[in-house]
Amino acid sequence: MEIAILLYDNFTALDCIGPYEVLHNLPGTDVKFVSRDGGVVRSDSRRLAIATDYSIDDVPSPAMVLVPGGPGDEAAGADERICAWLRKVHASTKWTTSVCTGSIILGAAGLLDGLEATTHWASYERLAARGAKPVARRVVRQGKIITAAGVSAGIDMALELARLEQGDDIAQAIQLGIEYDPAPPFDTSSPDKAPPHVVEFLRAHFAGLERGSAVSG
Repeated sequence: MEIAILLYDNFTALDCIGPYEVLHNLPGTDVKFVSRDGGVVRSDSRRLAIATDYSIDDVPSPAMVLVPGGPGDEAAGADERICAWLRKVHASTKWTTSVCTGSIILGAAGLLDGLEATTHWASYERLAARGAKPVARRVVRQGKIITAAGVSAGIDMALELARLEQGDDIAQAIQLGIEYDPAPPFDTSSPDKAPPHVVEFLRAHFAGLERGSAVSG
């Protein structure tokens, strides 16, 4: 199974690396990092760079495509070459997937019209503006399209994909192998659980990032 993980400038690292750690452990898979033109792509921190060995033109028909989120999602979603590639490969994928605001890019490509989908909790309105029906679930499956909520949810989604592809035993073995047993020090994993002042702090932070992306774009 050929799996294409699409990277673009200002992606969020865990959105793609978390699922990668699960998916590359699936027997018989060939995971490829791809980007618009190939070469080095930098994450949103600007401190991490990943060399993509393939351009999108080099991978015309992957069995699975995964789109991470990040502050660069608006620019990526406005890139018609990226959107055209997503529409083209989606016609023949077995699974079309996203993590966090990667669903914004799928929506910009016209793949989520009228479908339930999820994204980071701070981006539900942006997702709705791209034709989707946002739902507050960690992983949402609509046929062959699977979207995951914010950042860490990509690991959950990848384990579900492992289960769908090769069964419970393989998926459980991968989870055990990466020792995925979350035990965070705080129960603040959603806006409903976090203190209101923390939620507002993050909303302001994300709003600033969006304004900065608009200016830089």
